[in-house]
Amino acid sequence: MSGHGDPIPMTSRKSGPLRGTAVIPGDKSVSHRSFILGALSVGETKITGLLEGQDVLDTGKAMAAFGAEITRTGDQAWSVHGVGVGGFAEPDDVIDCGNAGTGVRLIMGAMATTPINATFTGDASLRSRPMGRITEPLSLFGAQAVGRQNGFLPLTMVGAKNPVPVRYTSPHASAQIKSAVLLAGLNTPGETVLIEKEATRDHSERMLRGFGAQIETVKTDEGYEITLQGQPELKAQTIAVPRDPSSAAFPVCAALIVEGSEVLLPNIGLNPTRAGLLDTLVEMGADIAFENRREEGGEPVADLRVKASSLTGIEVPPARAPSMIDEYPVLSVVAAFAKGKTVMRGIAELRVKECDRIDAMARGLEAMGVTVEEGPDYMIVHGMEGEVPGGGTAKTFLDHRIAMSFLCLGLASAKPAHVDDGGAIATSFPIFEDLMNGLGAAISRD
Repeated sequence: MSGHGDPIPMTSRKSGPLRGTAVIPGDKSVSHRSFILGALSVGETKITGLLEGQDVLDTGKAMAAFGAEITRTGDQAWSVHGVGVGGFAEPDDVIDCGNAGTGVRLIMGAMATTPINATFTGDASLRSRPMGRITEPLSLFGAQAVGRQNGFLPLTMVGAKNPVPVRYTSPHASAQIKSAVLLAGLNTPGETVLIEKEATRDHSERMLRGFGAQIETVKTDEGYEITLQGQPELKAQTIAVPRDPSSAAFPVCAALIVEGSEVLLPNIGLNPTRAGLLDTLVEMGADIAFENRREEGGEPVADLRVKASSLTGIEVPPARAPSMIDEYPVLSVVAAFAKGKTVMRGIAELRVKECDRIDAMARGLEAMGVTVEEGPDYMIVHGMEGEVPGGGTAKTFLDHRIAMSFLCLGLASAKPAHVDDGGAIATSFPIFEDLMNGLGAAISRD
């Protein structure tokens, strides 16, 4: 089933060239953080370009439950009247975060050092995802988590009455862990220090700095050491959300594999901690032009012009994984159409996303006639030089990125590609179907 209703089986069929301009929704990571940091600020934060997918809207509802005033002022435009750091009120009801893994983990961090209790739940997919990796570092501040075994939702977070600053080395390359710890550090006296061995997406650091927090990152022998000065007064901001590179990945990759395609994608965020997929595609031979490079809202952006390309498999550097962790599913589709093998290592984090994405992609690609090898932290796709049979049905496991990846595959495979449930797509890219079909794709609901 879809996380928010009955299953929506979908099919994509071989299409003509994809052409036109793809206006991608706002960045999901920045949208989540805009609501949360706006709620923790003093004054009115004005947001334009917000991603109005269900995940982000659920985060907005959660901020309202904690006492912030959240108002939609126009198309993708929102106003947040914040309560300030430490100003969260105890929610009257359970916080339902739907499918939003980022949302629930960051919200837990934001409230963990305020002396209130909150109970969190979500859809079937979110209830199956591990929260221990978040609750363990939050317990060091003095917070307590009470819930199901192994840290699964539903879960009640008991905020720390007298939080103490922590120095924590993250065992995983996870921006969610980092962000939860930093948000908890906001209402904690003294310095909170988070160390990560590999750099992960840095939207939280950039945005915290923009809202007035004192935060610095230093490269040390241990990795990247991020120090936050606690108990700042965050000041409301005006935020223009850049367009989401993770959502852009789908029309970009579809244009590369559908013969004769040329697609323009304006205003795509090119934060270096998010741009790993584009680097990888260019190394594979992708014809991608980066036009009108500039900076908006503290984030680098550019217009992408993408043309169909003959691609060659490569070995993706494992160190690149944090900068493209959400894009491996659609990369594996591109790899199926490339010449030779594409080797993806250091991707164990994919096994604890909305589903086990390594397993889901491997099984789905096999159903489409593609040979795949996999291990605990790797996947190898044997490219078929554009001759992917298709014709199978991919199970999506309530995962929006799995669904969209296989719908892209079917646009260039010999036979149609089917997905058992495309309902989860609405959580991150609600206009995916209309946008793709507007470019010339053949995607339909069964």
